Amino acid sequence: MILKLASKILKFLTSRIFFILIAFLFQLGLYLGIFFMFRDSTVYFLIFEMILRILVVLYIINDSSEPSFKIAWLIAIVFLPYLGSVIYFLISWGNSKSRIKRRLDMLSKKAEGYLKGCGCEDKLRQESSGIGGICRYAGKWGGFPVYESRDVKYYPLGENYFEDMLTELKKAEKFIFIEYFIIQEGKMWNSILEILKEKVKQGVEVKVIYDDLGCFFTLPRGYRRTLESLGIECRIFNPIRMVLNIIYNNRNHRKICVIDGKTAFTGGINLADEYINEVVRFGHWKDTGIRFGGESVWNYTVAFLMMWELCSRGKAELDYNAYKTECEEGEKSGGYILPFTDSPFDKEVLAQNMYLDIIERSTDYVYITTPYLILEEKMINSLVMAAKRGVDVRIMTPHIPDKKAVFMVTRSNYKRLIKGGVRIFEYTPGFLHAKSIVSDDDKAIVGSINLDYRSLYLHCECGVYMYRVPVTEDIKRDHIEIMKVSEEIRDTKVHFPVGIIRSVLNVFAPLM
Repeated sequence: MILKLASKILKFLTSRIFFILIAFLFQLGLYLGIFFMFRDSTVYFLIFEMILRILVVLYIINDSSEPSFKIAWLIAIVFLPYLGSVIYFLISWGNSKSRIKRRLDMLSKKAEGYLKGCGCEDKLRQESSGIGGICRYAGKWGGFPVYESRDVKYYPLGENYFEDMLTELKKAEKFIFIEYFIIQEGKMWNSILEILKEKVKQGVEVKVIYDDLGCFFTLPRGYRRTLESLGIECRIFNPIRMVLNIIYNNRNHRKICVIDGKTAFTGGINLADEYINEVVRFGHWKDTGIRFGGESVWNYTVAFLMMWELCSRGKAELDYNAYKTECEEGEKSGGYILPFTDSPFDKEVLAQNMYLDIIERSTDYVYITTPYLILEEKMINSLVMAAKRGVDVRIMTPHIPDKKAVFMVTRSNYKRLIKGGVRIFEYTPGFLHAKSIVSDDDKAIVGSINLDYRSLYLHCECGVYMYRVPVTEDIKRDHIEIMKVSEEIRDTKVHFPVGIIRSVLNVFAPLM
């Protein structure tokens, strides 16, 4: 036991994260040391300190961020005037985020020339002006057009998703694009990797993007070189280096697989064994995904190529049309589909607005699954208002948490929602990682989007918006099955110390 513990400690002390943590603490300590060294030295420094705090407070108040973010930072500065001001100054005046924003703006303008849609928006507006309006919004502010749906399939479990993904990967003839927040060596990824290696030998172009933080503990250092030695091109999103910078808080949480431009997969499922219940961490892992084909796959092909160029830092200029495949006339599924992505760098909260539109347009029911429920005022008011107008609003969350602090914040939101008429269910068999919303038998979104600040404001995300697509029935049926094995939360009373902890955590939830 002692040897095992010593081995873990030694492994941590020699790990990449240990050295990065030491570098971060050193930089922070250096800034704070200088600050405190001169704090009481001269009246000029005291004046400078006061001006700094005033400027930081004024900047926060006039910033376009959500009120919850502002309140959290203002409270931090009130209780930690020196530390709070210095940290906010350090993380807010960096230029890394602005560089990424400028690059993304350029790529978005480039993508406009490729994403023209198929002309079905007018037809949709004739069927429903409201749905046509939200799709027009997504097209104008997100860049992604709407299509008539083809070959859409919903997966109620990661196991089903994985099985079909392997089948489709084996069919690849031209290219395979894989972009996931987490990739981990094990049955799932190793099975996929074997197919990728074989496809490279057949002349198929294979590109892989993964998030550096998401794979920090799941892939060995230098894994990019390992993939490239196999003939697989690889990029890492936002690599973490030994420099203190707020940009590390923005991650690529997307899950996208595109095969030959004909088939695409997305959902909540990462490429790791717990997502297919090969490894048990928090009981049964409940996740969902979706596959779609036809012309709408082009949205994700372009989204992936944009991310590839972003991660290449200007070293790769691609002709997107080289990856456009004339899709065969497959059977139409019926209805409309809009695959989209969302970015924290453009200040347009596309994913949240798509969710809000579904909630506010609902007349019968709204069912939502999310592993984390950390909401700001706009979303809470929308959910409660829907319930008060007589809509059956139900939210499903995990009963077994993966992050205890976040779970406490999730539960702290229950009282207000339940009081407003929203019904809350906790999935008792294990961890619910599914991210979806379904409403009125005709509208749904399945994707990577959690209902928390990170997904809605800080992460790159993706989803598939559907209107009158038949799989909406499957999504609704799955939500009902989840509720059958879930515990409905009616009593929100907690012991006083727990209530205090939840209250404190809830204030700082936007910074978590």
